[in-house]
Amino acid sequence: MEGLRAQSLPSSQWELLLIDNASAVDRGPVVDLAWHTRAQLIREEQLGLTPARLRGIREAKGDLLVFVDDDNILDPDYLEAALRIATEKPYLGSWSGQCRGRFDEEPPEWTRRYWGNLAIREFKEDRWSNLPRLPDTMPCGAGLCVRREVARRYLDLNESGKKAFQFDRTGDSLVSGGDNDLAGCSCDIGLGVGIMAALKLQHLMPPGRLTADYLARLAEGIHFSAVLLDGVKDINDSIRQWNVRWPDQLRAWIKPHPHRQIQIAVLRGRKRGVAWLRANL
Repeated sequence: MEGLRAQSLPSSQWELLLIDNASAVDRGPVVDLAWHTRAQLIREEQLGLTPARLRGIREAKGDLLVFVDDDNILDPDYLEAALRIATEKPYLGSWSGQCRGRFDEEPPEWTRRYWGNLAIREFKEDRWSNLPRLPDTMPCGAGLCVRREVARRYLDLNESGKKAFQFDRTGDSLVSGGDNDLAGCSCDIGLGVGIMAALKLQHLMPPGRLTADYLARLAEGIHFSAVLLDGVKDINDSIRQWNVRWPDQLRAWIKPHPHRQIQIAVLRGRKRGVAWLRANL
């Protein structure tokens, strides 16, 4: 909230919607919104990141939506830069930026290879495409910028029942992919997706997110979601691509700890995803 209050874009030019996602009565947000003349605290009773995002889409009035998680601290020029990109790049429907990790403690060096799963990434050049599942250009949920028409497409798909599975966090679940699912709606309506170097934020990283157990759970959720996201476009191709074979298992088992634990979790997520596709689609 302090990061939002420090934005260089005058508060008269944007609205602030704080979504209370079914918090316990005695644990609801206690926050001063008086500094912003267009701020609202909105309670969403259905638990989960997706219902919270959908509620924000329903309530928002602007042409550009910026999703900010409670562990994101936007750089002071973030909203101003997001608005400039919306004007200068009309071919983009959704985009995000650089996420710098802000660690409470010095992270173990072995975790570095998994920082991408934690939405930590820094880069120097803008990249974009009209391919919704291309990792190099796919925006992440932290600081995700979405045009209103893209957000409405996502909302309509969910409200019409055309989404067979709800991606993203619900309670303690680490199922992922809701940001990809939302951003990918840009390509459905002929727009692109991208990552923009001018957008920067800090992503808060407590020590609990840098343990082997957490990273394994996260990897399982990410790969389970990836199978389902690919299955939306082509079920059979997703099953062929992600189906676990014995060489995959062998490569996982010969890795040293903790990488073995995480790679086994990856395979477990892939197996669950393939099983879900076969059973439900």
